[in-house]
Order: sequence, then C-alpha cells, then structure tokens
Amino acid sequence: MSDFYTEADYEKSVIELFQNMDYRYVYAPDLERDFRSPLYEEELDDSIRRINPDMPEDAIADALYKLKNFENAELVLKNALFMDYIQHGIQVRYFVKGEERSGLVYLVDYKNPDNNSFVVANQWTFVENSNKRPDILLFLNGMPVVLIELKSPSREETDASEAYTQIRNYMHEIPSMFIYNCICVMSDHLTSKAGTITSGEDRFMEWKTKDGNYENSQYAQFDTFFEGMFEKERLLDIIKNFICFSNEGSKQIKILAGYHQYFAVNKAILSTKHATETDGKGGVFWHTQGSGKSLSMVFYAHCLQDALDSPTIVVITDRNDLDDQLYGQFAKCSKFLRQEPVHADKRKLSDEDKEHNAHLRKGEKPIIGLMDWLNGRKANGIIFTTMQKFEESFECLSERRNIIVMADEAHRGQYGLKEKVDAKTGEIKIGTARIIRNTLPSATYIGFTGTPISMIDRNTREVFGDYIDIYDMTQAVEDGATRPVYYESRVIKLKLDEHTLKLIDQEYDIMANNADPEVIEKSKKQLGQMEAILGNDKTIASLVDDILDHYENYRENLLTGKAMIVAYSRPIAMKIYERILQLRPSWTEKIAVVMTGSNKDPEEWNKIIGNKRHKDELAKQFKDNDSPLKIAIVVDMWLTGFDVPSLATMYIYKPMQGYNLMQAIARVNRVFGDKEGGLVVDYVGIAAALKQAMNDYTARDKKNYGDTDIAKVAYPKFLEKLSVCRDLFHGYDYSKFMNGTDLERSKAISGAVNFIVAVDKADDRELFLKEGLLLKQALSLCASLAERDLRVEAAFFESVRVLVTRLMNQGEGKKISLPEMNARINNLLKASVQSDGVINLFSDIDKEFSLFDPKFLEEVSKMKEKNLAVELLKKLIAEQVKVYRHTNVVKSEKFSEIIQRTMNAYLNGMLTNEQVIEELLNLAKQIAAAHKEGDQLGLTADELAFYDALTKPQAIKDFYENEELIAITKELADTLRKNRTIDWQKRDSARARMRMMIKRLLKKHRYPPEGMDDAVQTVMTQCELWTDNNDMELSQKSSKVYTYSLEPELSKVAEEQVPYGK
Repeated sequence: MSDFYTEADYEKSVIELFQNMDYRYVYAPDLERDFRSPLYEEELDDSIRRINPDMPEDAIADALYKLKNFENAELVLKNALFMDYIQHGIQVRYFVKGEERSGLVYLVDYKNPDNNSFVVANQWTFVENSNKRPDILLFLNGMPVVLIELKSPSREETDASEAYTQIRNYMHEIPSMFIYNCICVMSDHLTSKAGTITSGEDRFMEWKTKDGNYENSQYAQFDTFFEGMFEKERLLDIIKNFICFSNEGSKQIKILAGYHQYFAVNKAILSTKHATETDGKGGVFWHTQGSGKSLSMVFYAHCLQDALDSPTIVVITDRNDLDDQLYGQFAKCSKFLRQEPVHADKRKLSDEDKEHNAHLRKGEKPIIGLMDWLNGRKANGIIFTTMQKFEESFECLSERRNIIVMADEAHRGQYGLKEKVDAKTGEIKIGTARIIRNTLPSATYIGFTGTPISMIDRNTREVFGDYIDIYDMTQAVEDGATRPVYYESRVIKLKLDEHTLKLIDQEYDIMANNADPEVIEKSKKQLGQMEAILGNDKTIASLVDDILDHYENYRENLLTGKAMIVAYSRPIAMKIYERILQLRPSWTEKIAVVMTGSNKDPEEWNKIIGNKRHKDELAKQFKDNDSPLKIAIVVDMWLTGFDVPSLATMYIYKPMQGYNLMQAIARVNRVFGDKEGGLVVDYVGIAAALKQAMNDYTARDKKNYGDTDIAKVAYPKFLEKLSVCRDLFHGYDYSKFMNGTDLERSKAISGAVNFIVAVDKADDRELFLKEGLLLKQALSLCASLAERDLRVEAAFFESVRVLVTRLMNQGEGKKISLPEMNARINNLLKASVQSDGVINLFSDIDKEFSLFDPKFLEEVSKMKEKNLAVELLKKLIAEQVKVYRHTNVVKSEKFSEIIQRTMNAYLNGMLTNEQVIEELLNLAKQIAAAHKEGDQLGLTADELAFYDALTKPQAIKDFYENEELIAITKELADTLRKNRTIDWQKRDSARARMRMMIKRLLKKHRYPPEGMDDAVQTVMTQCELWTDNNDMELSQKSSKVYTYSLEPELSKVAEEQVPYGK
C-alpha cells in the first residue's frame, strides 16, 4: 500500500482539490523570492493596489510597512494585530496636496471575492530559526493565511496527531510565518481538523458538511473538509466573521468557529433579516449545552452589524450570575465586536442617578438605565439586562425597529404571551414574554437555548418562532464538541423509607406546576417535612459516608479529581460541608460551599460563604486544574453557564427536573484530555425525571442518551474490553498480580510487557494498545460497580499499556525516566489495589535511562525479559542516532546502517534475542566511545563531524599525518563559520560559490588523494548539514525565539475558553 499512495500523492490530490475550486497553483521552487519573507511579495503588491485603486502610493507604502514590521511582542499579540488588519483594514496617514489625511487600506475585498488572489503553494521553503518547508500554504492576496500539514495515509506510525506536533514545532522554528496565519490544518486523509495558533490538539475540529446539513456527518470525507471550509467565498466569510480573540486574563485565545456555529449563525442572520420585515420572531437557536453557545452569540452579534446596518442589541438573561457570565464572554471579545458591551444597572435613571452621572470622578463608571440608554442612541450598542427589569413597569422602553433582543436560555421564563385571570380575585396576570414585547413593541426577538423544553403553556417556539438550527447531543458528542454523560443510582445507599420516597415524588409534582401560587403555598408545608427528612443528621451522615467512599475509591484519581455536590437547600449544604470536615479535617482547602448569602444567616455561615469577591476567587480556583480545591458543594449557583472542563463527577442530592436538570448535568459534559464522559451520581431518584426531560430532544438523542445508566451502558462495555485484553494475553500467567507481593506484581507487569512486545505479536500489541485504552475509559465510569478482582485486573492491563506505549514510542518525545514511570504505575495501582508497597519495575536502577551508563547496560543484558530489553535498547539507540542525524553525516549513516541491519536480522529470525541484545549493546558502546573521540583529538563536536567526513575512506589516513587532517578540519570549520551568513538554500549560484571555496581549500592541502574523488562529496554533504543547522545562529541571537509547549494548554475552537490543561 505504502508504495502506491504516499504522503506526496495525498499532497497532490489536495492541491488538485484546490485547483478545482479555482485556486492558482504555484510550485515554490520555481519562484525567484526572498526565503526570509513569509509573504508572497509579488502577489501582495499587485493585490493591495488592485483592491485600493483610489489610495495614493504613500498610503499603500505605509500599509505595506505596517504589514511587514510588527513591534517586538509575543507571536499571539502580533497575530491578533494582523487579524485586525485583515478583518477591518490598516489605518494609514498620507498627504494630498500637502494636507495630511487618514484612511483605511484594505487587505481583502470581501464584497467582491473575485477581486482577490487565491494561491495554493507547496515546497515553500522559509528560513528563520532554521529551514522549514510546510506541506501546503494557502495565500490570500500574497499572505499565508492557511498552513496545511499532511501525514501519510498509508504509514501506520504517523497520523494527524503527529501533524499537530509538527505545526507546534514550526511555530518555534519559523514564528514569522504564523504572524499572518488565520487557520492551521492537520490531515492524514482519514482525519482532517482545523484550529488556530493557540488551539490545543483537542480543540482542532473537523468540518463535516459543505452545506450545513448535519445528517450523516459522523465520519467526514477529506474532500468535505477542504471544500466545506475553503471554497473561496466561505474562506473569506470565515476569516472576516468567524475568527476572534478572547482575552483570558494575561492570555489571548484565538477562536475559530466550529462548522455547526458557522452554519447556524448564518441561518440566524437570514432568519433575523426576515423577522425584521415580518412578525419579529427571529426563531430559536438550539445548540446543546457545552457546544459553544455563548461564542455563537458573539459571532451572531458581530455579523448583525453588517447584515442590518448597525442595530442595537439587547441581551436578556433570567439570572444575575448568567448575566455576568455572558456579559464577560462578550467583554472578552469586545475588539472583535468593535464596541464595548454595557450592563444595565436599572430600568430607568432617577434624577439622583442623572446628577451622579453628571459629576463622575476619573475612572468611575456611570449608572446605566436601560430606558435612558436605549433612547440616547439611534443605532449600535450592546446592552445586557435581566428579565426582572422589564417586570418593574409596563411603560414602553423604545419603539425603534432596529433593536434585536437576544434571549439567553430562552426556554426559561421567556413564555407567557397570554394574559391569565385569577379566578378568586379577578386580577389579570400578564406573562413575562408579553410584558417584554409590550415594552419593546417593534423589536425582533431571537431565542438561544441548549435545552428546549416544550410544555403546554411554555412553548419556546410559540414565543420566538421556529427552530433556526438544531445541533443535538448526539452530533456534539460525535464531533468531540462535548462528552457523553452517564448515570449511576445510589439512592438505595441512603436507606430512605417509603414515606420519604413518596415525599420526593410529591416534590417533583410540585415543581411541575410551580407557576400556580396556590400550589406553591401548599407545597411550603410539605417541603418543610422534606427539608427535615433529607436534612436529618443520620441521613446526612450516611450520604456523606457514601460520597466519600465513592469519591476516594473511584473518582479522586480521575483526571483532576474535581467533583460537585448539589445539595437540596442551603442548610443541608452547610451540614454536608461540616460533616465532611468532621471526617476529613485536613480537607479545608479541598472543599468549599458556593451559594448565595442572606442577612438572616447564622454568623458562622458568613465566614464560609463569603462575599462576591470570595466566590469569584473560589470560581477561579475550581477552574484551575492544579489548585487544591477539588469538591464544590452548590445549591443553585454554578449549575448553569459555569464551565470547568475537567469536572467529571456530580453528586445529586436535590430533586430536579426538566431544563434545570439538563443544565445541571451538562456541567460534566465538557471536553478535557482523554475524559471518557461525565458521571452523575444520584441520591434522590432523578432517573424518571431524566427520561422525562429527554422528551423534547431529537429522536436520535432519545435513542442514544435516553438511557445513560452505567449498569446498562458502561459496565457491559468494561466487561467486553476486559475479555478482549484477557484473550490477547492468553498463554501468559499473571495470577501473581492479583494476590502476590509487590515484588511479584512488579515482575508480573514487566513479564507481561515482555510477552506482548515479542516479534510475532505485533498485531496483538497494536490491538492491545487500543483496547487497553478503551478498558481504562470504560472503568473510569463504572469503577463503583466492578468487583475488586476485576478492578485489579484492569489496573494490571493499564500498567502494561502505559509501559508498552512509552516503550514503543520511537519519536523524539520525552525520554523515559524510571522514577516517573514507577510513580505513574504506583499511582495507578493505588486507585485499584489498596497496597502500601512500592513497585519498582527494573530492580535497582533508580535514575533516568542513559545509554552511556555501563551499570545500566549491564543491567539490561541480565534482564530476564529479553523482548523488553530489545525494545528498550532499540528505542534509546534510535533516539541517539536521531541526534547524530542533525549533526554528523558519517556517524549517523554508520549507526543507522548497523541498527537497521541488526533489527532486520532479528525480525527475520536470523538472530536470537540474546544475539540481538549483544549486537545492540556493542552498538551502544560504539556510540558512547564516539562521544569521547573529539576530546582525544582536541576537537569540538562540530569539528569532529568534519574530521569524520574527511577520514571516511579508511585509506585516507595512509596519505596524511593525523596533525595534517586536524589542521584541515579546523581550517574548514573556521572558513564555514566566517561565511555562515551566505544562504545555501537561496540560489544555486550561492551554493556553487560555497562549493568552490571548499574545493579550493581542500586542493590547497592536496585533498583528496588521487583516485578518491568520492571523498569530496562526503565533505560537501557534511558542510551542507552543518550550514543548515548553523546558518541562522547570528539572527537567532538578535531576534526573540517563541517557544510553545506541546501540552494542550492553549485552546480553543468552538467553545468558550476556560484555562485548563496546564
């Protein structure tokens, strides 16, 4: 297969795809250009003049100067400035007849797509900290706005993930290329994903449709991805309207809209335009919780500015904390929105407020009244307010038509268009939706929701119109935008009696009718009983005992160990908190209560609940994966709109239903690392309510998530994967791991690794690595149901999987550190095997593996697990050879040849384990000896590489004294150092001059002897290698180098940013 369809073939097919979309293809080596400029200068100059025909030459020159010269700052800040330039134009100053003027020079003509230049190029060499050549670049008007990194579809050892690592490497080596980058793409034919320069790998997303249809989009074709994103007009639309920066404290996160957001927002714009001319019902935007709804609202508000000629936007929420969160997201993106959003403090300003605003001190914010603010403008502006401000009066706030009302969580409270009459008093009650429409009679309304709930008189669609776009749970999970949520019932653990369970049922009935004041009055008495029973000291004691047992045994060591406990009421929340601290007095920093305070609260509560600043600090800590705060006890706060991606566990001790329940459990469905899903642990019987709440979801959501019980879903999957792993280890006895000593367990692990890495088990090993990971993920959800023996067995397979994965990783990744590996496996076992012993996998080696440590080499040669020893040595030697490949052409070739020859003989069965270990140990000793050669000759590592090249033909030493060879070496190195600024990559003439210089020098020393002309080629190759690695040393000293962690600490595509994954 690999002979027929290589990475080069895939590259050609992608280029052909772009040519079919009318991109002009350029093969970069055919161009005369400056290799140190990331721009396609010729195209840029032509395009900028064509797009701005009325601008004088000095305005164009000013714009080009700004585009090519960014102040010395971090790469992300430079890129943010470039995005402002490409989206809105470059502000320039110029003179006309001696008079200074200012204006905008545009880099892209968004109104006339055909007036722009679209080029797809490959083999585009760029020289900065080193020479790099990205696979494919897309140039828009000469700017490299898209970088595409491809991986071979036919080589098993590479995939799209490797492309991500390559992109991060480019950002370090050629940062200037990324100043002009809008989108990064990684693709291996099977998987194609797009992200930005700050996206972690888990935030690169697929683009699964060409036309906005979500059906049949579980597996997207590569042509769907490229044609869906990069059709000319769509690419322009994405660059202008669907990429923004969000300020997260000191960091800026660059966000690219997901495909579901792009199509939904564009549909919403069309729907809104239609509504402004008809009935004012813009429709309902239904995107499931966790799929980036807040950012969709930001993109929508941005697009409205052009679509409707700068309307005024009123954003309505039904709770202050939601108002703050959504306002916060808009404020973070204010540069993209081109305006600062404001908060309405009250409905209407009093005379005192106006007086106060007239005499503001420096830095003091004015009081904002909704009515005054609306009437003080004719267009523009974004204001946030709560529904309660509308209910304070029926007076009309504004009759303007160019007002768009965006209702967040539109299913809640935004109903009631009809008036109701109280039968007893005759009083007419007006529904909230009717009040809002009466106060803004000419506005257009659009509803945003993640949980559409349709009841008899609370129909979201009746108020806002039909659904604009539906992005359901099933699609979000398939796209990796969210994770599935699983359910575990532990009601039985509390031993609640029949009477209590009946009371809980009544509570659900009361909630179902809570719009009726009579029912609420009646319920208060019953709820008093409920509070007494659920808050009973014995019940709280058994609840806390079970939560601690479940958390410490099954959830504490999962991901970051974050969990949330939802309490029935504020007093019960305090009781749970106090009881936990009685049993775990050291947990003062590990646990916190987050709820609203009241003037009537006991004094001791105040210290625990704290003020707003204290709650903000707790929120910051809970979102920080490394902070000691792990468990939050909540009542109502943090159950909507509060995102902690690593949160994987929620304990529910509060009857909830409908959208409140769906919103609450969505706290655990956010994407984080290898999180399999969120777990909801139920202590009050929410199962029926959960099924009921699913009724208004799409048919496939009901099918896929209507039953999320771990006993029916995750546990069978765990048993299935355990069975697969057992089959793969058939013939290996690991029974000692179950009941042996720590030393016996340790030997069982290393023996199992040895068993599975055998030459004849390559297929089994690949399968085990995949199935073992699925086993671990399934157990993370149902550990509390699995018997101890099964958990121990799973821990054994996970220990083996971790070791094999690290061992088989042939990349230049992290070196194996024994303490780290032992620590990982010990932690892993602690969760499943209650053992105080410490496992050391390789007897008494207690430091990092080193190829130059004789004690380590001796230890390896004595290992009983011969397959393991072979893999270990092969990995370490391969890493060392890689180091040589960058510096010393002769040794690299020699060592590569030996290792390849040895491994081929081993794989073909010509060498036994013992023989191959002996060969590899000899090679390791040769490499160690090679390190010391330079010292003996008085040569640096660089000079030794030249010496090796000069003396490659063994016979050379017969013609020259060693001192003579050393003199040639030093002169050669010195000549290259002095001329290192000559760019070998730039032109053949420069390369020819350098070759002439080297030949002249060698000729002076009468090198090579007659009949050994080939020796010169080796020297030339080494010189080129040296130049490639050292050419940029000078400019490196004068320019800042940007380093990027390979960890996915920067995010984000298609979702609100929360700092995580540090």
